Amino acid sequence: MGKGTILDTIMANRKKQVALLKEKTPLEKMAEQAFATHAMRQAIDFASALKEGDLSVIAEVKKASPSKGVIQPDFHPEKTALAYQKAGANAISVLTEETFFQGSAEVFQQVRTKVSLPLLRKDFIFDEWQLCEACIMGADAVLLIASLLDVFALKKLLAIAEMFGMQCLVEVRSEEQAKNALRAGARVVGVNNRDLATFKVDLSAAARFRKLIPEDVVFVSESGIVHTEDMRRMREIGADAVLIGETLMRAPNIEEKMRELRER
Repeated sequence: MGKGTILDTIMANRKKQVALLKEKTPLEKMAEQAFATHAMRQAIDFASALKEGDLSVIAEVKKASPSKGVIQPDFHPEKTALAYQKAGANAISVLTEETFFQGSAEVFQQVRTKVSLPLLRKDFIFDEWQLCEACIMGADAVLLIASLLDVFALKKLLAIAEMFGMQCLVEVRSEEQAKNALRAGARVVGVNNRDLATFKVDLSAAARFRKLIPEDVVFVSESGIVHTEDMRRMREIGADAVLIGETLMRAPNIEEKMRELRER
C-alpha cells in the first residue's frame, strides 16, 4: 500500500476510534462479555453456507462508500436484510465502519434481530478488541484484510475469532497475501476486485487469484458484480461465492435483481 491512499486514511481513523473505545471499555471486560455471548449463542457456519449451490451470494448492507458517497440515502438496514433473505441470499455482510461507510454496531445488531442467515461483520479489523465486539454483536464471521496484517497477526486474529466461534473471510490482493492467508490457516479466502488503494474495479482479479487457492478452501469474489454475465464469469473460474453490495443496494426490487443475476 502506498502512502496517502484512502485505505491509509481509513485505517488511521479506525485506530484512533478503537483506542478510544478501549479506554472506555477495557479488553478484559469486552472478552468477558464475548465469552458470555458465545456461551449463549451458537454461531452459524459461514463457510458451509457458502458451499451451498453452484454460486452463493453474500449480500451486503451498506449505506455509503468512500468511492461512491451515499449509496442509499433512505437507509433501512432491517428491511434490506429481510429482502436479501427472502431473495435467497446465502449470507449477509454488514458494514460497521462509521466514518467512511456510515455503518455502526447498532446497524449490525438491527440486522441480527431480523434474519437467520449467517452474518459477516465487514470492517477494518486489526485488534482483538474488535473481535470481542463482533462476537457481542452476534457476528458469525468477520472480514480480515491481509494487506493490513502480517502472517503472525492474521494467525492470531483467526485463532481468537475461532475461540469465540466465529469464522473469518480473509481478503487478499497479492500472491504473497494469498500465501500468508493460507499459512495462517484461513478456510475462507476472498479477492476484492476493487483495489482499495485506487477503488478501481477489475473482475479479472478473481480469475488470477482463483488458481492460488486450494479447492478445499472457500473462494469468494468480492465487489464489481453488476450483471448476469459477471456471475457467469465467476462460475466459470470456480468461485464458491460472490459478495455483492452496491448493485443490490441500488436495485429498486432486490428479489427481481437477485433472480436476474442468478439466471443461467
